[in-house]
Amino acid sequence: MSPTTAMYVAQAIHGLAYGMLLFLVASGLTMIFGMMGILNLAHASFFMLSGYFCYTVITVTGNFWLALLIAPVAAGICGLLVERFLLRKVHAQGHLAELLLTVGIMLVILEAVKVGWGTESMMIKMPNGLDGLISVANMTYPIYRLFVIGLSLVVLGIMALILYKTRLGMIVRAAVSDADMVSALGINTPLVFMLVFGFGTWLAGVAGVVAAPLLTVFPGMADQIGMDAFVVVVVGGFGSLIGAFFVALFLGELNAYGIQFIPRLAPVLMFAFMAIVLAFKPMGFFGERE
Repeated sequence: MSPTTAMYVAQAIHGLAYGMLLFLVASGLTMIFGMMGILNLAHASFFMLSGYFCYTVITVTGNFWLALLIAPVAAGICGLLVERFLLRKVHAQGHLAELLLTVGIMLVILEAVKVGWGTESMMIKMPNGLDGLISVANMTYPIYRLFVIGLSLVVLGIMALILYKTRLGMIVRAAVSDADMVSALGINTPLVFMLVFGFGTWLAGVAGVVAAPLLTVFPGMADQIGMDAFVVVVVGGFGSLIGAFFVALFLGELNAYGIQFIPRLAPVLMFAFMAIVLAFKPMGFFGERE
């Protein structure tokens, strides 16, 4: 493999890794919006919070895998509590109240991590066995990034299995289409909504743990991933998991090759792409008019 070809392949894998990470965050956000109609502006804050939980678990136990198990669950529990005791109280007051509340939650989480962990960046070492390089076709590539891709695909498979092969998934999909009808059938839709919100924040938590060794953990950790996830949800179509998946992969590649070839414009490429798409398809690629 020539050096030029190896560079293109490496950037493609970089883009795939970032795209899958982005999908983990955006999928939870688009599920919450698609089912509950809540554009949760605090979603990326749970991503950041899980990174801090990961740091704490690793500091105490020294075990990354235990952190990967505990931190997303802790973030998901925080999401359950937010939905049950805060969002549910203002849901009837409309979207403006929900947006204001989620902005408030975002700010509270940001200040909480500053108070609890400080403002300095915290390095997290990659787990043993995943911190090296692997040689493929005369090209070396970080093992950890391949792990990110593999784990994201496993989570995606589990999510698809739950949504399309289980009774719970059938209830969730039915509630997306007609929550009132599902309630009329005797199903506790508030409980379903709470579980969906918790699952969405769990997905963000998984992404937070996986991203921690790559990005380091710091109070601004949520800013960039939050904006990128928002672009994925808008361009893919509000409430569309399929749209979020394909757009996340595309934007991951756009980000990787943009940084390589036009680094000065790379930060705005995603937003330029969003503007172009929305000019022709205001509902996004897979969005539907209500």
